Amino acid sequence: MKKIGILYVKGSLPNFEDFGKLPTHLLKDNGVVNGEKAHEVLDGLIIPGGSIIESESITPEVASVIRKMDAQGKFILGMCSGFQVLAHKTDIGRKSPCPVEREGLGILDVTFHPLIGTDRVETEVTDESFLTNGMVGETITGFHCHTYGDIRGDAPPILFSRVKRTDYTDNPREILSGVRNDEGNVVGTMIHGSLDENPSLTGNILQYLDAGEEEIPEIHQANQELLKKIRGEIGIGLDIYSDYRIPITKNNQKSNQIPPFLMIASTGSDSGKTFLTTGIVGALRRKGYRVGVLKVGPDTRDIVPSLYLNKEKMVNFSSIKIGGLGWKDLEEIIKGLKGQHYDLILIEGVMSIFTGLLNEKIPFSAAEIARAGNIPTILVSGCNKGGIETAALDLASHLEMMQKMGIKTTGAILNKVYHQQIAENASNYIKKTTGLDWVVRVPKAQLAARGGTPEVEIKLEDFCLKAMETVEKHLDVAEILKMAQKPEFTGYISYDEILDVYLS
Repeated sequence: MKKIGILYVKGSLPNFEDFGKLPTHLLKDNGVVNGEKAHEVLDGLIIPGGSIIESESITPEVASVIRKMDAQGKFILGMCSGFQVLAHKTDIGRKSPCPVEREGLGILDVTFHPLIGTDRVETEVTDESFLTNGMVGETITGFHCHTYGDIRGDAPPILFSRVKRTDYTDNPREILSGVRNDEGNVVGTMIHGSLDENPSLTGNILQYLDAGEEEIPEIHQANQELLKKIRGEIGIGLDIYSDYRIPITKNNQKSNQIPPFLMIASTGSDSGKTFLTTGIVGALRRKGYRVGVLKVGPDTRDIVPSLYLNKEKMVNFSSIKIGGLGWKDLEEIIKGLKGQHYDLILIEGVMSIFTGLLNEKIPFSAAEIARAGNIPTILVSGCNKGGIETAALDLASHLEMMQKMGIKTTGAILNKVYHQQIAENASNYIKKTTGLDWVVRVPKAQLAARGGTPEVEIKLEDFCLKAMETVEKHLDVAEILKMAQKPEFTGYISYDEILDVYLS
């Protein structure tokens, strides 16, 4: 049987997609597979996305394996961050006045620079490689999920994606999204999900390996065994393991129900939604629960830390469409999740729950999504900008407006608390003015990494571990799980109705 490796180091996302159900072996940071030198064992290697460059996870042993496999003419496929590993360097300083560069291996003659992209895309194949053999002129599909997508250099281009929006701005055009080395055995691409959605690509890999028909089922079986092993670990290198709970089904039959939903929304950006969502997902996963994570709007980068812990895929319902931005409408998502074995669908909001509410495009805010789906909501307010008192007033005023709109609010969180006595007084104020019982306080977490969001440098393992620790210490995830309920799509509130509520 042909042996196809997938890089499994800190910051990598080995379950972000299925990679055509091809990987059969893990390449860890020691450069060894089953006690043997990896380049002598593996027939090909997939380097997944994630924060491999930011986490500086490529050890000398792994670098040696990759270089030797290239020299042997074996296939190497790098996706997103895995593509960056194969490049000369990546400027990860998106918000820095000066470049903040991380070195790659220089196998592909390109450099990477900041360019945010989160579209689902159609991509034209423009040249041959082990991956695109016989496909020039054809169109493939997948999605972008990157912060550093501006590719510059002289490597032969093989893929160009048609994008609608980059750097938060509508700017339809074609951008370079894949290149190869001169020999064609090494390819880098920004297109996630491409192997899963385009069987021709997977077929080309198997053909390049000279995999016979009898070997393909063996590869798929080995892939399933590998997947089970990967999913038993929470994150990578955190030494946290958990088996999934056995789903409770009636008469041992597959449930035909829609799983319960819960939204984590906030009073504004930088309140800590991503951090708390990640921590809740990790804490529930440790207890054996299976949690699906969705994002309101197109910026799917925000749920990457949750998926890193959760070992779940990014799928076509991961992004809830608002104002034409995003991947799939809420009603379709709810219908599509019927019968899926999730214990919880956790939705991360976007900016303030009311951001976009007065846009005439319907829906254009997390508030409209919560109301339309009858989705219970926990509201978060950060104390880091205006202080604890301002955060409490923000929560109270937002909760009042949510009640007017008919949004079911199940809890509130004062996040990034720096003074417990003031925060206790603020909590009592929120309870008294809103009648809400579940009001909790979470202290400000100290992160070792320079950045704590996808906007800047982030080390997934540090961010995720701190998020888990914080949630497990300060929140009762069993109570949070009870707050969720089965959604029911009732339709979107009209713009005139929004104005009536807003101005009343």
